[in-house]
Amino acid sequence: MQKDGCFSTLETKVSKMTLNEFLQHVEAGKPLCGEEIARFMDEMSDEARRVTFELNSAYHTPDEVRSLLSRLFGKPVPPTLRVFPPLYADFGKNITVGEHVFINDCCHFQDHGGVTIGDGCQIGHNVVFATLNHGMAPEDRKTTYPAPIVLKENVWVGSNSTILSGVTVGENAVVAAGAVVTKDVPANAVVGGVPARLIRHIAS
Repeated sequence: MQKDGCFSTLETKVSKMTLNEFLQHVEAGKPLCGEEIARFMDEMSDEARRVTFELNSAYHTPDEVRSLLSRLFGKPVPPTLRVFPPLYADFGKNITVGEHVFINDCCHFQDHGGVTIGDGCQIGHNVVFATLNHGMAPEDRKTTYPAPIVLKENVWVGSNSTILSGVTVGENAVVAAGAVVTKDVPANAVVGGVPARLIRHIAS
């Protein structure tokens, strides 16, 4: 039985979903619902928590931090990446980070829909990347819809900001501290507020 692209909980269980299948599903913008996807997301969340608990529970050298993040992301991270733990992720396998990126402590990645951080980006304390949204109708509230977050090169995200699903932040843009970014940010722009609005453009 299928409704709106989601498999009902009445259907027979099928073979275990792979990471590649999940990422293809997300890239196609399909909703995250049904038993198979729920089981897969639970397993990946458990794996992400195991790594982040290890990352956050004691001091690690920068190289050790990058090694743990490579496990969390499922691929090598650049040697120029600098992260101050703690860092939290509830999936981990859909984060891509460029060269010379700095991520300050207490950042949260809900990365099922994909988070891409371009070269030279700086991320302040306690920034939230939220790539999932729930259906608005009460009967659709338990279904989540993924969409990627993309930070282009040299973006600066201020502390305590939240960037929501489907948002692209353009090159050299600045997100002011405490902003909630709900729509795309142009290159060389400064945005702030709740929801974030254009404050000014950065002179080239």
